[in-house]
Amino acid sequence: MESGVRKEDKPPSSSFNLQQLPSSVKPGPLRKIIMVASIAAGVQFGWALQLSLLTPYVQLLGIPHTWAAFIWLCGPISGMLVQPVVGYHSDRCTSRFGRRRPFIAAGAAFVTIAVFLIGYAADIGHLSGDSLTKTAKPRAIAVFVVGFWILDVANNMLQGPCRAFLADLSGTNQKKTRTSNAFFSFFMAVGNVLGYAAGSYTHLYKLFPFSRTKACDVYCANLKSCFFISIALLLTLTILALSYVREKPWSPDGRPGEGGDEEEEEEAIGEAKESVPMPFFGEIFAALKNLQRPMWILLMVTCLNWVAWFPFLLFDTDWMGREVYGGDSSGNADQLKMYDRGVHAGALGLMLNSVVLGVTSLGVEPLARGVGGVKRLWGIVNFVLAICLAMTILITKLAQSNRRYTTVNAGTHLLPPPPGIKAGALALFAVMGIPQAITYSIPFALASIFSNTSGAGQGLSLGVLNLSIVIPQVSASCC
Repeated sequence: MESGVRKEDKPPSSSFNLQQLPSSVKPGPLRKIIMVASIAAGVQFGWALQLSLLTPYVQLLGIPHTWAAFIWLCGPISGMLVQPVVGYHSDRCTSRFGRRRPFIAAGAAFVTIAVFLIGYAADIGHLSGDSLTKTAKPRAIAVFVVGFWILDVANNMLQGPCRAFLADLSGTNQKKTRTSNAFFSFFMAVGNVLGYAAGSYTHLYKLFPFSRTKACDVYCANLKSCFFISIALLLTLTILALSYVREKPWSPDGRPGEGGDEEEEEEAIGEAKESVPMPFFGEIFAALKNLQRPMWILLMVTCLNWVAWFPFLLFDTDWMGREVYGGDSSGNADQLKMYDRGVHAGALGLMLNSVVLGVTSLGVEPLARGVGGVKRLWGIVNFVLAICLAMTILITKLAQSNRRYTTVNAGTHLLPPPPGIKAGALALFAVMGIPQAITYSIPFALASIFSNTSGAGQGLSLGVLNLSIVIPQVSASCC
């Protein structure tokens, strides 16, 4: 349990209320909450690029389609280990820069390194001896995998401390707490929109002419250019937020405030005393032991939600390229061209999805009141999710039965799907933003109550919640 946090005799009245903090902890101003929440836009910009463009890029490097899912195991495995550990140590960090800021800064630095490795994997592989005439490029694949592992570790270092930092800034003000959660989800949607928009624009590489090389074709150069913008956005937002929003150093005897002058920080450092916290795994077991039955149900539902979400999130653009557009990333030039068009159409669909996600995120509480509570809302959107996933089968069958070809110079060429089928697929992407917004907000809000009832810190609690997300991701990647 975080020092200075007292356990309430009665549970919070709202499922969106965070753990109760001492009255001496004052909430930070809204402008600081917005600055910290904006980091989510930089993180999600890069995550959107992963979802929309990396699976096709992996196949262009020569990894078979059936093995692409195993590359995505990097994320859940690193998330299973990194986020609980980072959360645990960020709860107890006594750095003079604060508890959360050092981890956020380190995460942003590692994201930069990882993105450069991924973007230049083909070039590094070629310089190391990969042949341009062979489909498989083992050295490029090795560089890509290393970069991808670093990227997932860095993303986990960023997201947990960012959410915990917002909880610290919100203090005991429940309105500020709800507002900070809404802004974090909103900026996630903003990052998604920017990332998917960049992924759907096929001529972005022209802004960075040097990105296209012998080993890096137009598609690769476009991805590389997207990553340049991603790095610039993330570093800009992170530097601005961490420079503007200060943390008081934390001591085992007290909670940090929302930022003070240098004399106060030095005084807080001097007052820090040595303590012997419960070991990490002891905290995990204590949190699970004190978890009430409704919260076990919450984690179970979250886990099942992500079992349904991950196949779609990992292969949505690939589904558009292969099933809707009839292309093939390893086929002839005509099939490859159609596959590329489908991938970019999928990126456009994900951008529409993110617009709906952002709007819905800001209206979760009104929607819950309108349908009679959070549980009923979650149940309704789960049915919406199930219907949408079933519709992917219908759209696939319709696309296959309406496949069109044209003959030019005695050659047969594949045409895009009819406008109605493409519109139906894009509408499906957009509608799925509604259940996605609920999935991104309700579990994290309830994790705050878990933090209070289990006696664990905010960072550790988010790490425990993350376990119910990464476990189904492992299953989805292995299937």
